[in-house]
Amino acid sequence: MLPGWSTNSIDGDPLVAAGHLADLGYRSLAITPDRHLLNPYDVGFAREVAAWQQVLEERSLACVVETGARHLLDPLRKHEPTLLSTSPDDCRRRIDFLCRAIDLAADLKAACVSLWSGVVRDAGGERELWDRLTESLQPVLDHAASHSMPLGFEPEPGMFIDSLTRFDQLRDRLGTPEQLRLTIDLGHMECMGEWPLADTLRDRTEQLVNVHLDDMRPCIHEHLPLGTGVIDFPPLLRALQSAGYTGGLHAELPRHSHRWAEEAARTAAFLERATSHEE
Repeated sequence: MLPGWSTNSIDGDPLVAAGHLADLGYRSLAITPDRHLLNPYDVGFAREVAAWQQVLEERSLACVVETGARHLLDPLRKHEPTLLSTSPDDCRRRIDFLCRAIDLAADLKAACVSLWSGVVRDAGGERELWDRLTESLQPVLDHAASHSMPLGFEPEPGMFIDSLTRFDQLRDRLGTPEQLRLTIDLGHMECMGEWPLADTLRDRTEQLVNVHLDDMRPCIHEHLPLGTGVIDFPPLLRALQSAGYTGGLHAELPRHSHRWAEEAARTAAFLERATSHEE
């Protein structure tokens, strides 16, 4: 397994931070294109991609591409538009961004592109929302397949697909496409009460392409530094390890980005203890 850090948890230049993270023992990055970072709509995008390719290669860092930038597509509405937006034009904007993220992931040799459904913001019924989501997701799946790029779909508390059970329903509705895999946030599992966490995780490792690390408390969606919530991490890490998961374990602490260097050092030490079963 590859200890990792998320660029959305860095207040500063992530390209510069990558070297420091590698020195701390991190081996993977979860890269979120945003207004200030690998923005696919900026004129300097190709040049920035080349800089990232060089750093990832020089520091032997793997990566995944995340698509959860809060205000990249809309400066006023967090995470909008989504695959569930009522406006076809808005849905097309999200689809276009996700396809660009897939192109970026291919250029960076990323392990996957991570995405989610979005929040329901209208009075559409359950059937309409499912149809809207599956129809919007299909061209993204097709584009991912053309690049042999796995999509790590993340159940997110508060969104239409908020649990592993809802993810199963989505996958079934789409005909269990090979490209549609799973991103699991360990904190989200605790928040949603998907207990016992280790057994739940062990049952999902065949679908898993990306893991987010954060601590959490039951029913409270707040990303906490590891060891400050209620999650017992060593059994979860052992479950992943014993099941043969070899991908990234990406710490995601955006509310602590102002002290990212301190938290990254503390998290690296925590993971070292947890994986050696000393926690």
